[in-house]
Amino acid sequence: MKLRILPSAVHDLHHGREFYARQSDSLGDYFLDSLFSDIDSLELYAGVHAKFFGYHRLLARRFPFAIYYRVDGDVCIVWRVLDCRQNPATIAGALKRGR
Repeated sequence: MKLRILPSAVHDLHHGREFYARQSDSLGDYFLDSLFSDIDSLELYAGVHAKFFGYHRLLARRFPFAIYYRVDGDVCIVWRVLDCRQNPATIAGALKRGR
């Protein structure tokens, strides 16, 4: 399966990296490496995750983030990468804006 990461998801990853880089320089890089590893796993496992707010949701392994994506034929489209520590209504709103 092919992966397509939308600009909204790249923006989310950038903000997550900035947050963790303020804690420690190497932690920001580790955050990106970890999240991209999770996103890469979608090449094999896209579509098996439960749906929330109309999107499949993959929970990141090492950070409290969720990867929201849709499958269109043989392409997995990553819409948003959101912090799970938010109010669910905020997450739902972010997913509507990410369309």
